[in-house]
Order: sequence, then structure tokens, then C-alpha cells
Amino acid sequence: MSRVEAFRDGAKLFRRIVVRTAVGSLRGRRPPGEVLRQMEQVGNRSVVFIAVTLGFIGMVLVFQTCLQINRVTGDLSQVGAEFLKILVHEFGPTLTAMMLATRVGAGIAAEVGSMVVTEQVDALRMCGVEPVEYLIVPRFLASLVMTGVLTVFGVAVAITMGTLTAYLTFHVNPRIFLDLGRVSLGDLATGGLKVIAYGAAIPIVSGFAGLGARGGSEGVGWATTRAVIASSFTVIVLDLVLSGVGLFLLQGGA
Repeated sequence: MSRVEAFRDGAKLFRRIVVRTAVGSLRGRRPPGEVLRQMEQVGNRSVVFIAVTLGFIGMVLVFQTCLQINRVTGDLSQVGAEFLKILVHEFGPTLTAMMLATRVGAGIAAEVGSMVVTEQVDALRMCGVEPVEYLIVPRFLASLVMTGVLTVFGVAVAITMGTLTAYLTFHVNPRIFLDLGRVSLGDLATGGLKVIAYGAAIPIVSGFAGLGARGGSEGVGWATTRAVIASSFTVIVLDLVLSGVGLFLLQGGA
């Protein structure tokens, strides 16, 4: 098979997954309790991962920003306001999604890919069950919900650790640091839009990689690798596009 034919087949499979996922999410034909089980897989098992990552990033961002400003002007009164603003519409959603792309994306591709190479997906088709609705839709719905929950949690942890860093290392009053005056509705809308886009993209891209697995364990390994790379790249591209949309349409070009 030539590369052109392989690309054409891959594009058809991806389009079919997107359509089937959208239809399956609305029809509600999925195993009972599967969405809740996937929410536990996506959310509960990622809490510590997200908390540690966002906490340390919040500490580093605040420390480096305060350090550089302290060398120039010494006025640290606006550090907290700008930190909260960029955390809400940029770093919070995007970094959470990047972490989920590595952990959740790899898990989805490995599970689905293993079912493909062991012919369990073919068995589902023979039983009249649509594999996308059975395998991808519950993970899609769980990812939509838990990406938002984990983002809010991660932002809260980052704010807490950033506030403590500013107070303990540069003696910035928490009341001054926690200034929400710079956070606008446009920032919140941009962050919310990114959360929805990331939560939808990660399971679809990872499921596509898993359904495209061929061969034995080696094929599952390659599918997992492709899922992590493709999901991370998708998050980066969506971040660029949605940041531009948010800047000019939701944040008034500010």
C-alpha cells in the first residue's frame, strides 16, 4: 500500500470515528456504568499527576517572574494579577491537557489497540456492536467532563503554590498577589473553550491510533507512541488556534 493510499484510508477512519463519536454521544447506546468507570480512570488516577505538575510549574513561574522583576524595578504588585490571568486562559488548560495526553492518551490507545490485535473488535462487529460507540464514546464523554474538573483543580493548586512561593521567597502579601482584577470573562471563556476542545480531541485522536494498530504487541506499542505524539501535537495546534480566536473575539484584542 502506497503512502497516499494509507493516508486516504487513515483520513476515512478518522472521519468515521469523529462522526460515530458525535452520533454515539447523543444516542446513548453504550455499556451501563462505563462512562463512570472511565471518569474514574481519566480523573481520579490523574489527580496526583496533575497536582504535582501544575504545582511545581506555578512555583517556578512565580519565582522566576518575581526574580527578574525584582532585579529591574522591584515592583511585584502586578505579578499575581498577570499570573492568574495567563494561568486561567493559557497554562491551566493547556498543561493539564498535555499531561492527560501522555497518561490518558497512552492508556486509551493501549486498551483499544490490544482489543484490535486480539480480534476482540472484530468480535464486537460480528455481534452487531459498533466498536466506536462501545469503546470510544464512553472515554470521550469521560474526558470531556474530567478534563474540566482536573483543569479547575490544577489551576487551584498552581495558584496556591504560586501564592506561597511569592509570600515565602519575596514577601508578597497574598491579598496583593491574589488580584482577580485582570481576569476577564474573555479569559474564562477562552480557557473554557480550550478545555472542551482538548477534552474532545484527546480520546478521539488516541482512539484513532488504537483502532489503527496492526500486528501483535509491537503494533500496540507503536499505536501507543503515535497516540501520545499525535495527542500532544493536537493540543499544541488547538492551543495556537484557540488562543488567536480568544484574543481577537473573546478578549477584545487585549
